[in-house]
Amino acid sequence: MARILIVEDDKPINTLIKKNLELVGHSCVSVFDGEAVFDAVEKEAFDLILLDIMLPKLDGFQVIQEMNENIPVIFLTARGAVQDRIKGLNLGADDYIVKPFDMMEMQARVESVLRRTNKADRLFELDCVKVDLSGRQVFFKGELVDITPQEFLLIEALIKNRNIALSRDKLLEIAWGYDYGGDTRTVDVHIHSIRKKLCWEDVVKTVYKVGYRLEVKK
Repeated sequence: MARILIVEDDKPINTLIKKNLELVGHSCVSVFDGEAVFDAVEKEAFDLILLDIMLPKLDGFQVIQEMNENIPVIFLTARGAVQDRIKGLNLGADDYIVKPFDMMEMQARVESVLRRTNKADRLFELDCVKVDLSGRQVFFKGELVDITPQEFLLIEALIKNRNIALSRDKLLEIAWGYDYGGDTRTVDVHIHSIRKKLCWEDVVKTVYKVGYRLEVKK
């Protein structure tokens, strides 16, 4: 997974972002002012920077202007005015997210930027199962598994949000879309099929009164 630098001076928010990204397998480093960014990127390579604008010492706009390294940047900021968004994107940011934001949306935006910049891990392996996220293929013990489009979308959602409980409504929305007229029992049927095909009975956990979670040990 990706190595991500979180630049946010509000420590509780920084910690919350870090915990959510690490839950799905990313590795994160936190800094709390604009000048610290340059020390961090000199010491190690990052696949992505999550950058606040209103920072001590140097603001986010100054940071992105002065940074020489070619690292994708997503602004995470309370500054939601159109002119700020335009400025941030024109300075080279890959995305611009306005606070407050939903953590699942943030994770989706992170994955989108990582895919566009070829930093995403497109192969997932767990025990006897290998999932090619780019080729949309699933293998069990080296053999190609017959997976329906909806099953693959559910598998992909569980992988991208591993160790996080996803509600049945959220999984229904991801795999079938907002306008699907079915009910959440459809998700249960497809999860049962995925468990059986991949021997994931002990991997895809049922979360009481919520939905399902793909449990992966770090």
